[in-house]
Amino acid sequence: MRIIGVLLGLALALPALARPALARAETEPARWAREAAAVTIVRDDWGIAHVHGHTDAQAVFGMVYAQAEDDFSRIEANYLTNLGRTALADGEGAIWGDLRQRLYVSDDDLKARYAASPAWLKALMGAWADGLNYYLATHPGTRPRALSRFEPWMALSFTEGSIGGDIERIDLKDLEAFYGKRAVARTAPDNSFHEPTGSNGIAVAPARTADGHALLLINPHTSFYFRSELQVTSDEGLNAYGAATWGQPFIYQGFNAHAGWMHTSTGADAVDEFAETIVMRAGRPFYRYGTALRPVQAQAVRVPYKAADGSVKSRTFTVYRTHHGPIVREAGGRWVAFAMMYKPVPALEQSFLRTKAHDYAGFVKVSGLQANSSNNTIFADDAGEIAYLHPQFMPRRDDRFDYRESVDGADPATDWRGLHALSELPRVLNPSTGWIANTNNWPYSAAGAASPKAADFPKYMDTAGENPRGIHAALLLDKAHGLTLDGLIKLDFDPYLPAFARLVPALVRAWEATPDSDPMKAKLADQVALLKGWDDRWAADSVATSLAVGWGEALWNATAPPKTDPEFGTAYDAMEHASPAQQLAALALACDRLTADYGTWRIPWGELNRFQRIDDAITPTFHDDAPSIAVPFTSGQWGSLASFGARRYPGTKRYYGSKGNSFVAVVEFGPRVRARAVTAGGESGDPASRHFNDEAGRYASGDFREVYFYPDQLVGHTERTYHPGP
Repeated sequence: MRIIGVLLGLALALPALARPALARAETEPARWAREAAAVTIVRDDWGIAHVHGHTDAQAVFGMVYAQAEDDFSRIEANYLTNLGRTALADGEGAIWGDLRQRLYVSDDDLKARYAASPAWLKALMGAWADGLNYYLATHPGTRPRALSRFEPWMALSFTEGSIGGDIERIDLKDLEAFYGKRAVARTAPDNSFHEPTGSNGIAVAPARTADGHALLLINPHTSFYFRSELQVTSDEGLNAYGAATWGQPFIYQGFNAHAGWMHTSTGADAVDEFAETIVMRAGRPFYRYGTALRPVQAQAVRVPYKAADGSVKSRTFTVYRTHHGPIVREAGGRWVAFAMMYKPVPALEQSFLRTKAHDYAGFVKVSGLQANSSNNTIFADDAGEIAYLHPQFMPRRDDRFDYRESVDGADPATDWRGLHALSELPRVLNPSTGWIANTNNWPYSAAGAASPKAADFPKYMDTAGENPRGIHAALLLDKAHGLTLDGLIKLDFDPYLPAFARLVPALVRAWEATPDSDPMKAKLADQVALLKGWDDRWAADSVATSLAVGWGEALWNATAPPKTDPEFGTAYDAMEHASPAQQLAALALACDRLTADYGTWRIPWGELNRFQRIDDAITPTFHDDAPSIAVPFTSGQWGSLASFGARRYPGTKRYYGSKGNSFVAVVEFGPRVRARAVTAGGESGDPASRHFNDEAGRYASGDFREVYFYPDQLVGHTERTYHPGP
């Protein structure tokens, strides 16, 4: 034991990247214990982990260990997905999602990229794997479903923490039909109402704030419990607080002592499809490119899965690809290739390094890696600078073509031609209006009158257009002055619903144009009168909100045009111009549903719209007879900045939320950074923990808690201080 103690003492004294023969001979458990001894975790009175290591790598070790303490199952689920191994847990039915992932990701490729990574990044990835493996070694009660050991190279499979990766645009039914070589049963396109996923980001310049400091709103709209809130610090300059997507070794949306960053899902087009003309020669596929024929590349891809008897079996697929990318479907007799960013090493570098940027210049320098394809970024710092950055991975294309649809892969003019320089992208820096906002809308309203002009950029720079949240944010920010943290929270929870301000007058006109002889006229008179006199603002005690939401959803379902994208597309024109019969039928349907469930349509919104957390299942279940909390805000689809995506579930009468506001924070960049935050439910995924649901009331009411960023703020607010391990 004395010899082991000496070895551990020597190892602790070594620099992070120096591994002499003695250290190389160290056993894994000894290495894990040595790394754990260099890490301190402080849990505050909300259960949030404040992690410190001497080096960045040690901090990462503690960071993922703390995440695993809070919700290992979500970490495992994320890496099963991104490594293409979900079928090992869920069975053969999941192989198509795994095959989709393996169109790009393979163990051998990730191992090679890891081996070629810079030393500092390899150190982080090694610490990441050690932290997770040490958690499993010291928590034998945690039983992984299929991923019981983590290797450093696995960190490269999941490098960007947004809601859904670009690869998820590949339709699994199309993939199954092509590689399964069989017809796949399909349902009609689902154009029904869906809660949009996305986010709000707002930066306010010092000229519009009370204390002359820049402010930042971090307001992601995700599925609930999608990220962990924590702080990670080191003696090498790392000091980031915010939200980390489960299992990732970096703060995805957050701030440090000098700067903050908020990512919002973009409407920029950085993913394209190329329709390939296939010609068979001697039983082999070729594709036409200009006047030439090129061979289609073929590769065997093995996908393992858990069989019904518990054994591991596999299916092997011959996957095809052209220089545009892998083939993902067939359409009109042509094979369709899928093109997207795949830069795992630069993506992980950019995701980590930007958390250490202290000013705008430093943040932009990191962005030069051009490994962000799916996010806009709102930035603010303590120098008073605010900025909007477009996704930096932006392929240069011929703007004559409509890349929203598949383009002709045989025409060389459709090819990607490298990437746009950062200077060629829409950008806003310190606008004269004094504010910047993005709500997954286009960048051309990001700063009001000081926004970039759409005419100055190719069409593919945006496919989103404007949305009701963007309209709402601009209305508020144009008249906002003297903002504080509390004022920014109030702005984010402003109850105005601009979509209904536009749509309700059309309903009133439809009712007024309906003949008195029509039974609908009398049936809906009280309801129309209520909505006509409504102020278009949500409230827990508002019957009009319940009525408007039910009517809006029914009208959307009746009028949404084909291919309406529920996240970025707009169905509002179709709703506004629906026939009087459609308008009234949708209102009658909403009323009939409420009456059937409650005996009356006069139901206050808070009685109908509820937050409930029963267990930690990734796919939630809800029950009307279990405790729940009233939530006053609505879906973001109607323009509510505070978003609560709720609906009825099988067996429920009430609406229950499962997405929308998740981790939300407001930050002030003064001499000392100040922040307030709230998260859906609580930090822990353990139903037995007091931190499983301790923030539910604050979440519903918008009562943000103080963030303990500095050690002196933790005094009197600490539950436990410890090193990772038993």
